Amino acid sequence: MTQMITRRPLLLGLPMAALVATQAQAQTADTQAEDARLLAFLDKAFDESLALSPEGMTGLGLKTDNNKLNDYTDAGRAKALALAESHLARMKVEFQPSRLSHAGQLSYQLFERSVANQRENYRWRRYFFPISTNGTPAGNLPVMLINRHRVDNVADARAYVARLAEVERVMGEVAVNVREQARMGIVPPKMVFTPARGDAKAVLVGAPFTSGADTPVFADFKAKVARLQIPDAEKAALTAEASAALTGPFKRGYDVFFALLDEIEPQAKSNDGAWRLPDGDAYYASRLRFSTTTDLTADQIHKIGLEQVRAIHAEMEALKPRLGFTGSLQDLFKHVRTAPELKYPNTDAGREQYLADGRATIALAMREAPKFFHRLPKAPLEVRAVEKWRQETAAVAFYNAPTLDGSRPGIYYVNLADMNEVQKPQGEAIAFHEGAPGHHFQIALAQELPGVPKFRRTGGYGVYSEGWGLYSERLAKEMGGYKDAYAEFGMLSLQLWRAIRLVTDTGLHAKRWSREQAVAYFRDNSPNSERDINKEIDRYINNPGQATSYMIGQLEIAKLRAKATTTLGAKFDIRDFHDAVLANGGLPLDVLAQEVDRYVAQKAKA
Repeated sequence: MTQMITRRPLLLGLPMAALVATQAQAQTADTQAEDARLLAFLDKAFDESLALSPEGMTGLGLKTDNNKLNDYTDAGRAKALALAESHLARMKVEFQPSRLSHAGQLSYQLFERSVANQRENYRWRRYFFPISTNGTPAGNLPVMLINRHRVDNVADARAYVARLAEVERVMGEVAVNVREQARMGIVPPKMVFTPARGDAKAVLVGAPFTSGADTPVFADFKAKVARLQIPDAEKAALTAEASAALTGPFKRGYDVFFALLDEIEPQAKSNDGAWRLPDGDAYYASRLRFSTTTDLTADQIHKIGLEQVRAIHAEMEALKPRLGFTGSLQDLFKHVRTAPELKYPNTDAGREQYLADGRATIALAMREAPKFFHRLPKAPLEVRAVEKWRQETAAVAFYNAPTLDGSRPGIYYVNLADMNEVQKPQGEAIAFHEGAPGHHFQIALAQELPGVPKFRRTGGYGVYSEGWGLYSERLAKEMGGYKDAYAEFGMLSLQLWRAIRLVTDTGLHAKRWSREQAVAYFRDNSPNSERDINKEIDRYINNPGQATSYMIGQLEIAKLRAKATTTLGAKFDIRDFHDAVLANGGLPLDVLAQEVDRYVAQKAKA
């Protein structure tokens, strides 16, 4: 058999410089074509994986399978991993990194890494608690329906009703998973059951289950249907279908959940960390690698935390003269916790004032942003209070990403359950972190990146996103934030909060601290309210390692900025640096360092 060899046409008669230029152009064209082919492959792989998650599609603004909820079975998780592994195997066969541009090689490398992470998480899949103070299906499903399920027509409304009915199946699958965990000796901590039960009960208070106002889900459905341009009789029929689904399969699903709580709660013996679980030390080491994208050990992270706590305490001491405070740091912490002038009224008016202040803070950041960023997010950003029915398990503050199609804005949520526990000095820094220039800039800008695969535009790494959020708190001072000394103290208290996370997370899960010991350390070293401290410690117990991502990420970004500033000198432009950090979506820290070093080298040559 004769082997066919494809040759490029000879370029006779061209000068050597022209020949080299022509060859370079051909290589560039080949590289661009290969990059485009990889982009198409990765986006198709993303779409195929996303198709296994109806809730994920809804979260991105798609309506495919919006009459279904996710598969919560172990078989479903195995199917998702098998699909990812098949995509990875195909990519390695069909593409050679050497034929890709740097950007294409980066996508290739990050896809390999994402599947490796999925593989590692699958190994420990039984260790993630579906019942926790970080949320439960009983709270998460209503949140998804209320905040993400769009009703633009009758079909969308019927899909909403179908999802209400799907809750019965989902709760049954969750129950199977939790029972299997318990059989393995993996039981949620004691403290999760009361708030989990409380949140679930709140979903069922009101019509159509009891008298009084409509439940949050029923009210949401009726409000969305009311906006449709259809006859009133059709609206009434849809509302009746929703009522029947709620009082039927939806309610039966919640009954399954309550029965599960009653069954498992007696088996919960402590509030101890991951060390109490089978192979708990290995599990925690895996979570630290995942959360920090480094090989830092628990001992090393604990030490970094202690060092940062001391450093931030020193910054606070230096700030005391501007505060007009002469007492000890402990006295200052107590003053910030209790001083009436540092509180909002515990009223609806006080809550509205907090939200208004948050919007003003974000407006300031957006005005100043062009001095610090070449690119600003196109997606709008809203500030909202956490819905009352999920306040007990919701975080103090958090960010929800916008949809890719722009149908939903980025949302900065704040938990205003008890304004007596909300510290006015912290409000500005929290808004900078969760809103602008924090998560909204990082996440919304990633979604808007041109020519970047979907898995990179919508995914990422907690150490990167939370590190950026924490970095943004200090950046905001350069942008004109914290004119008031107490607002600057609030920023330092949030920095301290994340340093304490390094100490308490590793203390709980590696050094066998009790919950009480962790609470005491937090209380002794920060001005945080008692409510926030307890919610935070419960969060760390439920989600080992995650809390270490913030400070580890921020320290790396700050180190990279210092290095770039020193190396480039007069050539350093803060906008260029921020572009380098944000230009590729979420990255593990080693890859982020590689990309920033590349920007510095190119800038130095320019």
